Amino acid sequence: MKDFNYYLNSISEIGFVEQASNPIVYVSGLPKVKPDEIVIFEGGSIGIVLSFTSKIVEILIFSKNPIIHGTKVVRTNEFLQIPVGVELLGKIIDPFGNPLTALDIYKKPSILRRINNLASGILSRKTIARQLETGVPIVDLVMPLGFGQRELIIGDRKTGKTNFLLQAILAQAKQKHICIYAAIGKKRLDIKSTEDYFKKQGIFDKIVIIASGFDDPIGLSFLVPFAAMTIAEYFRDEGHDVLLILDDLTTHAKFYREISLLGGKFPGRNSYPGDMFYTHAKLLERAGNFNTKKGEKAITCLPAVETVQGDLSGYIQTNIMSMTDGHLYFDSDLFAKGRRPAINPFLSVTRVGGQTQSALKRGVNREILSFLTIAEKMQNFTHFGAELTESTKATLAVGERVIKFLDQSPSTTMPINLQVLLFSMLWDNILQNKNVEPIGKDIDKIIDSYKNKATLNKEINKIIENTQSFNDLLKIIREKGEKLLSQLKQ
Repeated sequence: MKDFNYYLNSISEIGFVEQASNPIVYVSGLPKVKPDEIVIFEGGSIGIVLSFTSKIVEILIFSKNPIIHGTKVVRTNEFLQIPVGVELLGKIIDPFGNPLTALDIYKKPSILRRINNLASGILSRKTIARQLETGVPIVDLVMPLGFGQRELIIGDRKTGKTNFLLQAILAQAKQKHICIYAAIGKKRLDIKSTEDYFKKQGIFDKIVIIASGFDDPIGLSFLVPFAAMTIAEYFRDEGHDVLLILDDLTTHAKFYREISLLGGKFPGRNSYPGDMFYTHAKLLERAGNFNTKKGEKAITCLPAVETVQGDLSGYIQTNIMSMTDGHLYFDSDLFAKGRRPAINPFLSVTRVGGQTQSALKRGVNREILSFLTIAEKMQNFTHFGAELTESTKATLAVGERVIKFLDQSPSTTMPINLQVLLFSMLWDNILQNKNVEPIGKDIDKIIDSYKNKATLNKEINKIIENTQSFNDLLKIIREKGEKLLSQLKQ
């Protein structure tokens, strides 16, 4: 952008600050101003137009420095844009594309895109039919996600939501997909820790982090998810599948509430503005599975939302539930019991993920869910202090083995075909009453063997892809299971 004097001379309109209530400024003048237009103050600060009447223009500013009464302001006839391009990969930027710290300086891309785009129409969209791997068995096998799905990640704070999101990024980046992480109002230390994790895993060159610190201007934090979505749309149009993480929209809603209350908007439920639903809906509607010039490409969006004491009925929580394709609920009680990730499958929903699974994987899904339901009922029955029969004790013991299989270390991701194979081995051992654990402490060695031994990898993938039902797979496991497991552990 040019400076204040350039726009003053070229547009010949000037306004004056009549009232300032950081981050909202009220300006007189500027008769031809437009909604969302960028304005520049004589000190160099910029802002965007929120609303206007015949006499006063309401402007949101993006500067920590206060704007004083009488300051001159000019409009630019331009709208908020962000530089997009492959140069952003491996960078941490703010919503304007600027490096977050002096150490992150880079050459900005020359392509610009508007932050506030309209969502693509229904004719450009395709049915979600491809499964997205997160590398986490309880999600990939029990609560599957599809490319282009919008799945809410919900739960109390400190229940492992961010750890799961980082696992999903790790799994997707290893498959050469683009991942975008929007850190909204986070501590600088947390942003740095996330960067270090990605660098340690060797995947930072496939990731863009758009962040705002908790001490940054409110207006800047408000723009973070919209800028992240704009960058995701660019990579989608360039022929990439994109995973977009919004961490988190509860914080975003609080920032928008503060902007609205300072701007004098009438407060609604919990003091949130009346257009709160619209603000988030127009953002999330931009994700999906699309027909592009470069084929079928998707923006898979995982927004995170925080609950208080497990209350799913909060205003923002129910708002975002209604505009997503399901939710993964992180249960604080399960987290306290040591479950990782602490996802409660009975309170979670995936509305379109099931249609992405093959017949075999649907069979595995049904087997796990039906058994977990039975085990949960029996577990509840033990609370009454009743004496347990031998069959009940056996079922609870098996339940513990299945739950142990579904637990996953935060730094580990397991390919989905390997998940199916290992669960089938576990289930076959259970059916034959063998107390054999197919994974044990060798999980990292097993995963490495699967990835690095091309012949073994090909054989396992062929078995999984060519098997039509779970019972058929169990028959194959009885013939080849021990041999495959010994090869994986070598």
